[in-house]
Amino acid sequence: MARERVLVVDDEEGVRATLGGVLRDEGYVVDAAESGERGLDMVRRHPYHAVLLDVWLPGRDGLAVLEEIAGLPSPPRVIMISGHADVPVAHRAGKLGAYDFIEKPLSLDKVIVALRNAIADRRKEARLSNLRERVDTEETLIGESPVIEDLRRQIDLAAPTQGRVLITGENGTGKDLVARLIHTRSLRRDELFVEMNCAAIPEELIESELFGHVRGAFTGATESKAGRFFLADGGTLLLDEIADMSLRTQAKVLRVLQEQAFEPVGGTTVRVDVRVIAATNKDLAHEIASGRFREDLYFRLNVIPLRVPALRERVDDIPLLARHFVESLARQYGRPRAITPGAQVALKGYHWPGNVRELRNLMERLVILAPGSEIAVEDVVAALRGAPPPRSPDAEPDHGSLREGREDFERRFILRKLRQAEGNVVRAAELLGLERSHLYRKMRALGLRTGETGEVG
Repeated sequence: MARERVLVVDDEEGVRATLGGVLRDEGYVVDAAESGERGLDMVRRHPYHAVLLDVWLPGRDGLAVLEEIAGLPSPPRVIMISGHADVPVAHRAGKLGAYDFIEKPLSLDKVIVALRNAIADRRKEARLSNLRERVDTEETLIGESPVIEDLRRQIDLAAPTQGRVLITGENGTGKDLVARLIHTRSLRRDELFVEMNCAAIPEELIESELFGHVRGAFTGATESKAGRFFLADGGTLLLDEIADMSLRTQAKVLRVLQEQAFEPVGGTTVRVDVRVIAATNKDLAHEIASGRFREDLYFRLNVIPLRVPALRERVDDIPLLARHFVESLARQYGRPRAITPGAQVALKGYHWPGNVRELRNLMERLVILAPGSEIAVEDVVAALRGAPPPRSPDAEPDHGSLREGREDFERRFILRKLRQAEGNVVRAAELLGLERSHLYRKMRALGLRTGETGEVG
């Protein structure tokens, strides 16, 4: 597991040496500073989990240093130590943000317990912040199709291991959801899940985002910043759109995977314990052949490969997804909504180039804008009128046989006519030039269900 980093700030060399030796024996990485100014500079330059800070220091005293530390982004927990039992000082330290106050002569057992609790509290706060940021995130893999059932099985097998995972799939298929599910079912579930979209960070900033930087490392670096690898220490890091990294950054990520260590920009080596999950919508074999992706990094990442299917490969899941999104969004917006069976069929007739993300966005739009309490066929048809045209034939799925291709065409053609008929099977049969009984038989053969009223369900 991860090794937490602790700073001891005390003007007595004996205290620094004793605490340093004991805490290193406990598994911590320990640094020391002999003055408040030096300690504050080190906190600004390095990411610490906790600081043991003496109250009475030459120059800038411990309370002034504490106040400065408390104002930093993501500050470490601070435990004050003092040789004088001064209640007003302890009270002021608490108001300034000290986690605990310990009197000298120090009980080493008490120091160890306080430090362990302080670091656990900091991790808990970080996890709660992480959960608050994701309170509106869907954490369920919805669907009953064979491809989704297979993906679930793969997630269950991969999650409890420490193996790196490479997730591939088109944009909008839910690669980030798969990564979160792996984390929440892993042995690291109580630690942080940290994400980084490599395509969204400019090249000149990506190393700072990944590895952090120390104050003064470059123009504008007025404070030290912890990178994503440090924040994910002990947990999981998702590197989304990994193929958009430059070759230079890829080389540095490869080193972290090999050594579980890195240098913040302008700083010294930091060791971490991070499980990396990578995701991409690109064909990495093609990227390697084109010289845009390192083959050695690919082999490091591709321990457990997972592919998330496109929505057009799981058409029968569309009604389940639509109902799930409508129910969830209706609760979120406080607008009671349901989606009719006919509207669900109309959704199945669309090609969904944006995959599940596009479907969710459409459901959100309809939950907000649909005039009635139900989302009907006409609402779906109107919303889809402005959708992009279907893909070219070359972009269609590669069916395994002529029969599969014919069935896929018939299914989509019938669904299109049902949409035009607003879900009315009798009218759809007229548009198709079929007897109603023939259409019913064809729909049953293609797995399309019908309700008692003639609407498609």
